[in-house]
Formats: sequence, C-alpha cells, structure tokens
Amino acid sequence: DGQAASPWEGLGTTVAALSIALMCPRAPIDSAMVSLRLYKTGTADEKRDEAKLATALRVAGASLATLKQERCYMVALEDGAPALSAGDASKLRWLVAETFEQDKTSCSPGLAAPAASDAHTMLLEVGPRLTFATAWSSNAVAICQSAGLRSVARVEMSRRYLISTAEPLTPALRAAVSAALHDRMTEQVYPEPLQSFSSEAPAAAATRTIPLMAEGRAALERLDKEMGLGFDEADLDYYTNLFVDKLGRDPTDVECFDMAQSNSEHSRHWFFGGKMVIDGVEQPQTLFKMVKETLKGDKVVDNSVIAFHDNSSAITGFGVSPLRPSSATGPSEYKQTAELSHLLLTAETHNFPTGVAPFPGAETGTGGRLRDTHATGRGSLVGAGVSAYCTGNLRIPGFEQPWEDEAPLAPNLATPLDIMVSA
Repeated sequence: DGQAASPWEGLGTTVAALSIALMCPRAPIDSAMVSLRLYKTGTADEKRDEAKLATALRVAGASLATLKQERCYMVALEDGAPALSAGDASKLRWLVAETFEQDKTSCSPGLAAPAASDAHTMLLEVGPRLTFATAWSSNAVAICQSAGLRSVARVEMSRRYLISTAEPLTPALRAAVSAALHDRMTEQVYPEPLQSFSSEAPAAAATRTIPLMAEGRAALERLDKEMGLGFDEADLDYYTNLFVDKLGRDPTDVECFDMAQSNSEHSRHWFFGGKMVIDGVEQPQTLFKMVKETLKGDKVVDNSVIAFHDNSSAITGFGVSPLRPSSATGPSEYKQTAELSHLLLTAETHNFPTGVAPFPGAETGTGGRLRDTHATGRGSLVGAGVSAYCTGNLRIPGFEQPWEDEAPLAPNLATPLDIMVSA
C-alpha cells in the first residue's frame, strides 16, 4: 500500500507480498457496528480448553468426542468513517495473521453450525461483555493506528468452538460446556454472530435509604449480609453511632457500600495503624510502628535503601558491569558501565479476584507485582517471580482422595481445581 504510515515504510515488497488479494467483505459503517471479521485457527489455548472441557463433561457424566476452535476478530470503525480500502483491509489481515501465519487466517469462518438434527454437536461462541472495551482492544487499536489504520475504533476477539460429545447434548450438558469455556464475570455467550458492540447497559438500581434511625444497628446488619459489605463488629458499632448519634440521619446503600470499600482495612489500615488496647491497657505502639521498629540501628539503616514509602522495599546491593547503549537518543554502540545495583523485593496478594476469575485475576496480580517493582525508586528490572496458590480440595475427577470432603463452595467462586489449572 503506497499510503503506509512510517512503521510500515521500508518493508516494501515484503508487505506487498503478504498483502494478498483476498479481500474481506466490508459492511456499511454505523456507530459501534462490526464492519469486518477475520478468523484464525491454531490458537495457543487449544490444549488447555480441551482439558477443561473434558473435565467438565466427565463431572457431568459425559465424554468429549471432538473439539475444534477458532478465533474471530471483530473490527468497528470510527463514526462516519468510510469502509477500509483494499490496501487497509489487507494490512489489517496481515496484522491479525501475526506475520508468519497467513495460511491460518481467513475472512470466512472455518466452523459452521451443525444440522438441527445433530443432537451430539453444538457451536458455541464466547467473547467479552459489551458494556466496556477490553484492555486487549485498547492495545489492538493502538497497534492499528501506529500502522496507519486511523479509522479503527475497536477490535474485540471472540472464541468459537465446535463441540461433539459421545452422549446427546441435553440442556444441562450445554450449560456445563458453556460454563467450562468462558468466564461469566468478564465474558458472555454470543447466541448469534455479533453485529454491533452497542449494548443497553442495565438501568441503575434506585438508591435506597437504610432505616438506621428507626431500627438501629439491626438495619445495618441486614444490609451487610445482603450486599456482602464485610463489616465487623467494630464497623457496625462505629457506623451506627456515626449516623444515629452524630449525623442524625439515615445513610443510603450507596454510602454504606462506599464506606465498605474506601474505609476498609485494605485502604486505610485501621487494624495495623490503629491503637491497640490489650486487657484494657493501651499499647505504646501500633502494629505498623512495631514492624518499622526493626529498621532502627546503624547496621540496618546502612543496609535499607527504601522501606515503607514506596511500592516495594530495597536493600543495599553491589557493583555490577552491565552493557548499556552509549546514547539514549538514537542508534549507538553498547558499552560496559560500572553501576551500583540495589536488590528489591515485593509481594502481592490477589486472592479474591483469582477466586472469582482465575486467569484474569492471577494475570492482574502478576501485573501488579511487575508494576510495583518498576515504580520503585528510579525504576527497576524484574529478575524473577514466584507464584504460590493455596486452595481447597482439588477433587480431580477420577482421582478423588479419601481425605477430600465435599464441602460446599461459594457460588460466585471458581472451583479449587479450576483455580489451579487456569491461574
């Protein structure tokens, strides 16, 4: 394409050769409308998805016969933008194909819905919820715009599965298949190929007033159980006193929810930073002060570089001789330098998100650890990371152990086995 933006200049005949003549049909442009689709086979998740589905079916008393899958890339253009030119459509296809997999990318779906009489086969498509653009879409749009595709507004990816089972697919089995292959928190099933990213968000619930003035603490206890606010005894007493005795009014459910988050131990450290009273005697130090007390002393002060005032802690390191570019403003040779490199450690827990959505929860937990190290001091480089998981009994189908009980699980959490496999 002669109009390629700078990231593509110089590729010359390479781009021309890869921009093959097969052009995808382009629909008329409308707000949030999916105007172009690309399909790709041979994904890295195939084995993982097959294992998850086989396990789910085995638990449900069925068995997997075959599983085929492909990804669908759905593209929407800016409002009022013309359809992509042949060159731009070819460029977009080249990006989706990831350079070396042109033969695995097509403008037509490779999986077709089974005949209505086929009770053993189903076509399932799952993708992100439509109420927000995903982080993946933001990155994809940025790449497209850097490549000169300025009119691309949103790109989302769905997964399409063609599943066959040895047993007829009853409604219960279809539900088990769907549950095994998508995360109900961030994804949804697409009954039909998506035509538009537009979505009617559910109407906001009306704000409620909680009758603390009339019913006292009991009203707050009821709301706590209903909304899962996690108030302890001290919280219930404190907020009841705040609204009844000091403010003289009823709170709203929005206020109570806000206090449960922004005034929580996670955000405010009530427990670690608050006064400690043991057997009626107030202690001279808080838990935080006790922890920080370990930093006192000449040897400790000399060894501690960063503590309690950044995203991670650092201790005195040692001299190293890394190779660095001799210029930060352009191409240059690497030269050996002499530097003092300190050692940094950080820890991150991501328990609840990983319990609700194992893979995304663990993914953002890992991202948090990387962010914390990079954001410490003047920045750092990650050397190594360790992840550890502690769950309930796995109860692997066909490999249940005598000591594993069948304790009920919270309905909003993934199973221990799913956490260990997916996270």
